Amino acid sequence: MPIGFIGLGIMGQPMALNLARASVPLVVWNRSPEKAGPLRAAGAAVAATPAEVFDCADTVIMMLATEQAIDAALGRDPGTFGVGVAGRLVVNMGTTSPAYSAALDADIRAAGGRYLEAPVSGSRKPAEAGDLVAMLAGAPDDVERVASLLAPICRERVACGQVPAATLMKLAVNTFLIAMVTGLAEAFHFARGHGLDLPTLDAILAAGPMSSSVSRVKGAKLVTNDFEAQAAIADVLKNSRLVAEAARRGGLASPLIDVCHALYAETAGLGLEREDMVAVVRAIEARTAGRILAS
Repeated sequence: MPIGFIGLGIMGQPMALNLARASVPLVVWNRSPEKAGPLRAAGAAVAATPAEVFDCADTVIMMLATEQAIDAALGRDPGTFGVGVAGRLVVNMGTTSPAYSAALDADIRAAGGRYLEAPVSGSRKPAEAGDLVAMLAGAPDDVERVASLLAPICRERVACGQVPAATLMKLAVNTFLIAMVTGLAEAFHFARGHGLDLPTLDAILAAGPMSSSVSRVKGAKLVTNDFEAQAAIADVLKNSRLVAEAARRGGLASPLIDVCHALYAETAGLGLEREDMVAVVRAIEARTAGRILAS
């Protein structure tokens, strides 16, 4: 049977294309049908509905941006589904709250299906290059099978235990990522404010011990004010909220994420929610100008 793939957005489309180019038979669906064009050209079948995907595939990958989008694609009302999940393995590669993922796992299993978490670390460029890192949680046999399946998408596939351990691990990774990129944006704001040469700052950072693939890409974007989305402000705002909520449920302090969440909310309030996460520099600039007061 072909593999199902639902969700062809910023991340999902290049991920599905990498599977198709690796000769994995696919049947795909996206709410906006035009996003499926490149997949059709790559040899994938295009379904008219999510239910058709489940009819054709025994393993269905979902790369959707929100819990609401996942529920809509599954036709999920607590305890029931509008698609046939019985006998199917549902692989959730999106980022949700741990509580949502655990509840979805329970509902799918009660309906006779199987569930696996597989959120990824990386943005659009790594997705295009097949250089993502997947965190997997679920039954060991399913983890082993999906780890092999995801080889064309993910450079590393790491088993994390049982649901929702992979989702929690993704939130831990995002805590570092969000704080790092926000700090990088503030460093460029500081340098610009003091009249320093931004390409020189970028070169020093790229040559130093703090350099990473993320800092090099994001630094180059900050030099040129390139805000084309690789990881959009709206997505980072959602992720910072999920981290903060999970921290609260765990009785944990999250001081850096709390500050970052406020900054990304301010950036979205400036109308930049579809821009790349480095556009958080605009909220920092607004605070400097006194247009936004630090909370």
